Amino acid sequence: MKKGYQTKHREELLNYMRSNPGRHMTAGDICSCMKDHGSNIGTATVYRQLEKLVDDGLVNKYIIDEGSSACYEFIPEGEHACEGKCFHLKCEGCGKLIHLQCEEIDMLNEHIGKDHGFTIDPFRTVFYGTCEDCASKEE
Repeated sequence: MKKGYQTKHREELLNYMRSNPGRHMTAGDICSCMKDHGSNIGTATVYRQLEKLVDDGLVNKYIIDEGSSACYEFIPEGEHACEGKCFHLKCEGCGKLIHLQCEEIDMLNEHIGKDHGFTIDPFRTVFYGTCEDCASKEE
């Protein structure tokens, strides 16, 4: 993991991301929340700093589909980082992005490769549906 040049805005953004580990947020979400907490960081600065944090290996960036904004996730040192090894679930209700590491999905992926000669890119594979929270609200 690289450590980029520390600026006030970079540190402010990194502290905000650290306070939300494992949460997937768009740059717009981040800007809104930071402004709500009194930050004067600009939108362009957030985008620029997020890309630097991605380059430095501190934040993962997910582009799930063309119609959605990129999501960013802080990865605490030594903790889960997808690195292209897990599938994702996306809630059509709230937009939540969930990591899915499951032996049964891995077995399906292996079967598809072995028996059908097709390699799936887990990092780009998304299952759409309804999360537990949204499903409970519907009941």
